[in-house]
Amino acid sequence: MTNSSKVFASVATLFALAVPAIAQDAAIDINGDGMYSYAELRAALPDISEDTFGILDTSGDGLLSADEINAGTAAGLLPS
Repeated sequence: MTNSSKVFASVATLFALAVPAIAQDAAIDINGDGMYSYAELRAALPDISEDTFGILDTSGDGLLSADEINAGTAAGLLPS
């Protein structure tokens, strides 16, 4: 393994540990309804904007389902 590969692997590991994984996280779903409200998601991801939440909320119901979370993660709008 080259030095640059070692550095990249270390940085990638630190980044993965620093970014919270949100898909299917019961700690984020405070009320246990299986959906994430803007307030619940913002508690876990303080930098998420209402605009980004609106883009993720494709159903327009004000909540994010597992499918919407997965699509947001795949699109790079949410951390994996």
